[in-house]
Amino acid sequence: MTIGHHLREFHGLPVFEFPDAAAPVGLPGAAGVAWRISAPTYSDPGDEEWGPRFERFLKTVDASRVRALVVGGWDEPYETSSAGVVTALMGANNRLTGLEAVFLGDMTFEDCEISWIVQSDVTPLLAAYPALRGLGVRGGTDLVFPPVRHAALETLTVETGGLGAGVVRGIVGSDLPALADLELWLGTDEYGGDSTPEDLAPLLAGTAFPALRRLALRNSVIEDAVAAAVAGAPVVARIERLDLSMGVLTDEGARALLDGQPLTHLAHLDLSHHYVSEPMRERLRAALVPHGVTVVLDDPQTPEDDGDGEAHRYVAVAE
Repeated sequence: MTIGHHLREFHGLPVFEFPDAAAPVGLPGAAGVAWRISAPTYSDPGDEEWGPRFERFLKTVDASRVRALVVGGWDEPYETSSAGVVTALMGANNRLTGLEAVFLGDMTFEDCEISWIVQSDVTPLLAAYPALRGLGVRGGTDLVFPPVRHAALETLTVETGGLGAGVVRGIVGSDLPALADLELWLGTDEYGGDSTPEDLAPLLAGTAFPALRRLALRNSVIEDAVAAAVAGAPVVARIERLDLSMGVLTDEGARALLDGQPLTHLAHLDLSHHYVSEPMRERLRAALVPHGVTVVLDDPQTPEDDGDGEAHRYVAVAE
């Protein structure tokens, strides 16, 4: 998994880029696509900024029928936070009355490196849109997510090169009774990812999110510790799809999964982008595949020598 291209689908809808004012493009029906609204990341003086483009979008499209929005780059996202975008979206809640899903920060590494994207407190979006079913966020710098209650949210995805412990605690401490799909990219401490398995305690204990069916704790430099915590976690008994991919999983973490509670009830286990040996991969397959579990185990990553004579392992997405 990389972030080398913009979202092509979101909330089950194809993504359509809202065009420049002068672009001779026919527009699709308002409810039939996820609308992507983006300012040029590296703007020229004459380029349309995100705010005016969003206002033009609201005047052009039947806003009451829009179901999904994808926010790409805003103006200088490596210096300016998403707070202005969040405020604009909140102010449009009386027009975007059918909005079901928002993705905030759909930028590739060519637009802005993931750990350079400056976010903000995104939870006011949940207060402004009580019927919102899906929320996605890319970028962990200055991201804030205090504990909230939201009755309708079903999917929450937070993609970062480093997810702060305070954000993790805020998410897992939230009251989200409808949440069925949680995906967190925990990242590395070099980019602010200072959380530990202890920060995930309410989630792993099964006391949070009673509707949860897919759990993804991905892109982690401490994936072995996460795997060990998950192996004994009560929440796993009701999970159908478990994702520990994109991180620094080694034989230690894989062994913890095998030695922990049975995982034969899973429909899908994703361990791609890993550092697991072939014998251990065969043990995982032998333990799970005969029970109908789809196990995703690609070829292992190769540790890199950065010139200091030591082998280093890396998450899939950091900077």
